[in-house]
Amino acid sequence: MQTSLFWYLLLSLTLVFLSTFTAAKQPNQLTIDELQQLGLQANGLVHAARSQVDIAQANVVSASAFPNPEVTVMAGPQSNRLPSSVTGPSNTQREVTVSQPIENPFLRSSRIGSAEANVDINEANLEQVRANLAAQLRVSAYELLLRQEQAEMETSIHDLMKEIHRRIKVSVEVGETARFELIRADTEVLSAASRKEAAELNAQRARVALIQLTAGTLQSDFEINASLDDDVIFPSLETLRQEVPVINPDVIRLEAEQDRARLRIDQERATVLPSVNVLFSNYQDKQFSSNTAGLSVKIPIFYRRRGEIDGAIFESARIRETLEYRRFEISQQLESAWQAKQIAKRRVDMFESGIVTEARLALSIAQIAYRLGERGFIEVLDTQRVLRSVLAELLQARFELQSAATEIDRLRAHYPKEQIFE
Repeated sequence: MQTSLFWYLLLSLTLVFLSTFTAAKQPNQLTIDELQQLGLQANGLVHAARSQVDIAQANVVSASAFPNPEVTVMAGPQSNRLPSSVTGPSNTQREVTVSQPIENPFLRSSRIGSAEANVDINEANLEQVRANLAAQLRVSAYELLLRQEQAEMETSIHDLMKEIHRRIKVSVEVGETARFELIRADTEVLSAASRKEAAELNAQRARVALIQLTAGTLQSDFEINASLDDDVIFPSLETLRQEVPVINPDVIRLEAEQDRARLRIDQERATVLPSVNVLFSNYQDKQFSSNTAGLSVKIPIFYRRRGEIDGAIFESARIRETLEYRRFEISQQLESAWQAKQIAKRRVDMFESGIVTEARLALSIAQIAYRLGERGFIEVLDTQRVLRSVLAELLQARFELQSAATEIDRLRAHYPKEQIFE
């Protein structure tokens, strides 16, 4: 009984170990959304932008604070200038003065509002950093898929050239084909091998770029669970035209900057108003004790901060003009990205509707004819080059479609932000 139990436990532990080992050997599969999440959590630029938001929120606390009072204490001995019979005995005198600034309420509200607007600016900047990084991650992921597809295509072409080279070599050895055909086949095999190696290196470069964007948190054997054929679904263009200029982070940032500039004008104008300090003084010596209260008023008569006020007005005008131009520029970027998407979609449909099929059929016919001796190596090579060109253009069109879709999502700050770890 105990022996059976021992062997049962040993077998269970072995199965658990093997399943864990097998799972560890499987590549890390990531969807596009999961990749964006991972990059947004790990990238240092996002952390730096989030820290700017924290700093701005701390500045709101500073701007909301009331001014502290100032206390001055003075003490020292008194010396008689006249005889003691006239002045009395000498002693030590002490004076305490308290000064409490009374803050201008208009200046205070403008300062606090400006600090709060600065929080909105930094939050919009954080949103822009996130949107840009999410777009970079998505484009880089699809670029990796593109490079992998190109590497597979070049590998298949290389294998085809090697097979043709083998047949030509046999034909040359039996005297059915001239040696010139073998030399040409050697050249084509070397060329195909060079293109295959370049495609594999490009795929590796794209993989390294993704690891860099995610701050090294990706495993070296990660795989993207996506395809260049992924569906691209958007609202109508008219809906996007109304949506993007409202929710674009750059527009939101400039609107917050405009609010801050307006509040700065109010702040500079409020500074012109007289500032008041409440004073209280207590004086004591051996013979006398006195309490004195009063006000200290700073009146701007000669300089009324005209330069600072004009500078704030001009700054507000600059931001307003920048905001109007940026809205126009973003709307044009949206139109351009939408047209790029439409063009890429038409190209994909055109290639998939029959061009690729016809090119593959032409290559198949040429290969059969070559085996039967009805066509030469040149015809096979030409049809292979046509197929390679068509497949390369199809892959590029699919990538451009995904890139255009990514640009539209970047303009409207559409990414899986609701799952970002804060």
